[in-house]
Amino acid sequence: MSQLLRLALLQMDIKAGQPEANFAKLAAMLEKAVSGERKPDVILFPEMWNTGYALTEIEEIADERGNRTKALLSDFSRKHQVHIVAGSIAELKDGAVYNTIYAFDRQGSEVSDYSKIHLFRLMEEEKYLKAGDKLGKLEIEGHQAGMMICYDIRFPELARKLALEGAKLLFVPAEWPHPRLHHWRTLLTARAIENQMFVIACNRTGSSGGTDFFGHSLVLDPWGEAVAEAGETETILYADIDLSLVDAVRTKIPVFEDRRPSIYEA
Repeated sequence: MSQLLRLALLQMDIKAGQPEANFAKLAAMLEKAVSGERKPDVILFPEMWNTGYALTEIEEIADERGNRTKALLSDFSRKHQVHIVAGSIAELKDGAVYNTIYAFDRQGSEVSDYSKIHLFRLMEEEKYLKAGDKLGKLEIEGHQAGMMICYDIRFPELARKLALEGAKLLFVPAEWPHPRLHHWRTLLTARAIENQMFVIACNRTGSSGGTDFFGHSLVLDPWGEAVAEAGETETILYADIDLSLVDAVRTKIPVFEDRRPSIYEA
């Protein structure tokens, strides 16, 4: 069971309402991500990369059961022997649109999915999207990991639940805008420190509908220290992490052993 992982976060611009352009951009960035001397072990994308937040037309342009996404990424992960946590897409399923992550292993098999639990009322997501109702869990190289999407990071109990069920890594695709960069960094750092886990967050960049997105994709270690952070432009952020640090931190400060949930959990 390997403790060392090389990550690649595809911090990309997204064209709202233009799936064809977004699929082409993603395909190009994927090829670039694996073109170096050392391939990444895991690749992560931003939130809603296939459509952006074109909510008024989302039913017409959402990926039917994620079929197009699955075909592209299953083939790519198998060809390049890489894990993919595929950001999230607008997925049409059973007459409703979900904000869904799909994950693939090195053999190209779909190993997990997660649909965003907390819908962001400030952008009226609840009027156009249906919320998921299960935890986002997967296994990478024998290690348990969790998945959350954007607004989910404002709910510490969700990250704690994933940590209590064994997660050592937390993957977070997002479309997090200006001016809330301080919130982005602070919330992600808090989730890393309080759960003593790696937090791997990929945000979009560019502008859409008068909103600017600041990027700053971020990889944090279990101490809350930044392993890598991108700027505001489109880029691929690479980071190398050692998962043995999770056990070391949890042993040094035994937060989970010292919990008293009978007092403060409802």
